[in-house]
Amino acid sequence: MRRGALALGAILSALTAAGCEPPDRPPVLVPGLPTAAVEFLDPDRIRAFHLDPGVVYREVRSGSNPWVTHLLEVDLTRCELGFRVEGSGADEGRIPVTTLARRTGAGLVAAVNGDFFTPEDLPLGVEASGGEMRGRSTRPIFAWRPGNGPWIGSVEWDGDSIRVGGWAFPADEPDPRTEILGGFPTLLRDGDWVGDLQQADRPAFSTQRHPRTALGLDPTAGRAWLIVVDGRGASSEGMTLPELADLLKALGARDALNLDGGGSSVMVIRGETVNRPSDPLGERAVVNALVVRRDPAYCRVGLP
Repeated sequence: MRRGALALGAILSALTAAGCEPPDRPPVLVPGLPTAAVEFLDPDRIRAFHLDPGVVYREVRSGSNPWVTHLLEVDLTRCELGFRVEGSGADEGRIPVTTLARRTGAGLVAAVNGDFFTPEDLPLGVEASGGEMRGRSTRPIFAWRPGNGPWIGSVEWDGDSIRVGGWAFPADEPDPRTEILGGFPTLLRDGDWVGDLQQADRPAFSTQRHPRTALGLDPTAGRAWLIVVDGRGASSEGMTLPELADLLKALGARDALNLDGGGSSVMVIRGETVNRPSDPLGERAVVNALVVRRDPAYCRVGLP
């Protein structure tokens, strides 16, 4: 076993041992977790550690709802922290997030599963990374590049050109610095729900509790939140989309995007899974993942 995995295992074991207080003790306030989120989750246990400079991982077990929530807080003011979309190749089919994350190599911090996908193993939304793109869709996306973003919104097409946020490029010659990941639906825009969060059109998808993965952006605090909610188990049923949106709002997110959920929901820290995937066989293979990584080269964007 790698030294990093041993160290991570030791940390998680220590946190587990430290979290065995009686369930009726008062909630623990962790510095940096917004009060509104503590009130929403009503935890009887919070386990937290600084994963990397600017990155905090928390596992929150609710005392009043059947939720086990994994929260990754990323400090966007640190220029060396960024994102990469790791996708399976054209002939690779589906790959577990742990494998996709390890492809990042040096600089890997954490990862979550990405977009929904078709039976042909293609993402439903646009995916772009390292100058390669697949998919042509107007579904909402998360986009980032060094010096710009991150950003959540809808793709705009003008012929064969694509615009995301404040930047545009030809689809057949993608900007190699731009990372794009699709999702559905947009949960928050400017701090408010987007419509009814599919409750009328897709009630089984929206109003029933399922394992969930999502990300939110808080530009005021300079934070990104990556969330995985365990589900379909005795200790955690998952969340509805309204519950997920309200959690992100409580965390301070102004814009938020739902990613693939169910058995696909997974959070990986330095190559090791930290949540409990709902599939009986464990982690499900998927077509892409969103990776948080550290690279000092991100800080040199725009410098002579």
